Amino acid sequence: MTARVDLLVTSGTFSLDGGTWEVDNNVWIVGDDEEAIVVDAAHDADAIITALGGRTLRAVVCTHAHNDHIDAAPALADATGAPVLLHPDDLPLWKRTHPGRAPDGELADGQPLTVAGVTLTVLHTPGHAPGAVCLHAPELVTVLTGDTLFEGGPGATGRSFSDFPTIIDSIRDRLLTLPPRTLVRPGHGGTTTIGAEAPHLQEWIDRGH
Repeated sequence: MTARVDLLVTSGTFSLDGGTWEVDNNVWIVGDDEEAIVVDAAHDADAIITALGGRTLRAVVCTHAHNDHIDAAPALADATGAPVLLHPDDLPLWKRTHPGRAPDGELADGQPLTVAGVTLTVLHTPGHAPGAVCLHAPELVTVLTGDTLFEGGPGATGRSFSDFPTIIDSIRDRLLTLPPRTLVRPGHGGTTTIGAEAPHLQEWIDRGH
């Protein structure tokens, strides 16, 4: 069966540095009719389980550990038996949301994750958060960027644990090197492509350095 990328949008809140905001999150489900991984288990484990439709869940992958991207991860893992995977540099953020529950495994730069016959390669892209990662799936012409890159520019860097020059370096070195037709599927908002974002990103790069 052919692997695909499905989208579920869930709603909840993002809280950091004493503020709380209403947000809509993209939950990406990568797989076929038999098995899948979930990228960013946001807000509603039951809705994610419904969207899986009985498929075997192989992993719950966290692009970073802001609460709106991980708040449903433990419940989803408990319901399915799938491990929660997180880059270790984001453990301090994870512990703010789930102090009594550790992730089940670590993500590392260059690590392959295979599901439904396709491989997603972990790209460590710090800046929005220290342990932020993107997942590149060339067979699906896709990169799942979490909050590192959106349609229109880089993720926010105005709060704790973030750094603007660092996210600019990550985007320049890890994402702009991907083929221009690569679909960018972010943690919030619409899908774009590397080629469409490249001209705008050069302005951000110039601003960051």
